[in-house]
Amino acid sequence: MPDTAELNIRSKQLKREIDKHHRAEEQVHIRTKAMEETSDGIFIIDALKPTFPFIYANQSCYKMTGYTKDEIIGKNYFLHSKPYVNPHILEEIKHTLLQGKPFFGEMVQFRKNGEKYWNLLRITPVRDVKGTITHYVGVKTDITLMRQKELEIIEKREELLHVTRVGKLAEYVSSFAHEIKQPMTAILSYAQAAQRMFGNRDPKLHEILQYIIDDDQRAFKIIQSLRSLIKKNESEIKPLDINDLIKETVALLSTGLIEKDIVLKIELEKDLPTVYGDGVQLQQVLMNLITNGFDAMVNNQGSCEVLIRTSLKDRETILVSVMDTGCGISAENMPKLFKRFFTSKQDGMGMGLAISRSIIEAHGGQLDAKNNPDRGANFYFTIPVSEKSSL
Repeated sequence: MPDTAELNIRSKQLKREIDKHHRAEEQVHIRTKAMEETSDGIFIIDALKPTFPFIYANQSCYKMTGYTKDEIIGKNYFLHSKPYVNPHILEEIKHTLLQGKPFFGEMVQFRKNGEKYWNLLRITPVRDVKGTITHYVGVKTDITLMRQKELEIIEKREELLHVTRVGKLAEYVSSFAHEIKQPMTAILSYAQAAQRMFGNRDPKLHEILQYIIDDDQRAFKIIQSLRSLIKKNESEIKPLDINDLIKETVALLSTGLIEKDIVLKIELEKDLPTVYGDGVQLQQVLMNLITNGFDAMVNNQGSCEVLIRTSLKDRETILVSVMDTGCGISAENMPKLFKRFFTSKQDGMGMGLAISRSIIEAHGGQLDAKNNPDRGANFYFTIPVSEKSSL
């Protein structure tokens, strides 16, 4: 029978073993708790089975992917990932792991509900004492917010560069407007002289020369308005008949529409009250909206028609709408339509609609757009009647 001293020794040894076991359990508990609490999605794959099943996934993994435990554990990693991972990336992951190498990469993935997110994925092989790969441990990090911030920085940088280019362009336009004034004056003089000399002989020639004179004078007004805008001079505010302004604009744009197979219609409410505004600026808005309608119908298979309509929205507001039968506005582009530098045209600068809205708002009105019930888009603006605005 062991003596007291030997019993004490065995008791101490047993206590050490128990303490060691408790410490090991505590370490396992801490590690498990840490894996469950981390914001990263962690999963483990059994590498010894040909189906590569998930044998563990933490709560963040379920939350990030939108799948439940029953929908992940035991499922083949590659088959489970197939619907929401790019197949080329999935093949790269499989090829890398089968070579015994760790995988590291960023990718766009989709949650169970179809929501897109950016995932930073790391998968590392786990080997036993003999060097055999027994498991793969994966860590998923949702970096969507980080990517969004980076995209915002890139967009702001591009916007700043664009603003700089536009500023340089403004300097060039100012110089250009000054230089072109002289030949424009000469063209006007020659056309007027030709009209006096030969216009009475041929009515058609007289009409063509009058077109040249009218367009020259309008171009001169635009150049003056442009220079005033660059110099920040006050606009020329005066009472305007919005219907007459639309008729003048349509007359300027109607040339050549027959060849383009475009019909330009107007439906103008009679006896509308006058508005106060800058005629050249408002005409620029009308021309921009109408020509945008032309551009939207370039690929039309059927009829191409732009309808300009005026009406009295209420006692204090006139409504002007420009409707086309083109491709309409996509849901994706609708919120960005009036933002500076946004354009859906290959050769567009993305300034036309933004400037047009600024002009209308400066006149005390609002410019907006919507799709027509059948096809095409409707750009419409309001403008107050008989009320001088602070342009």
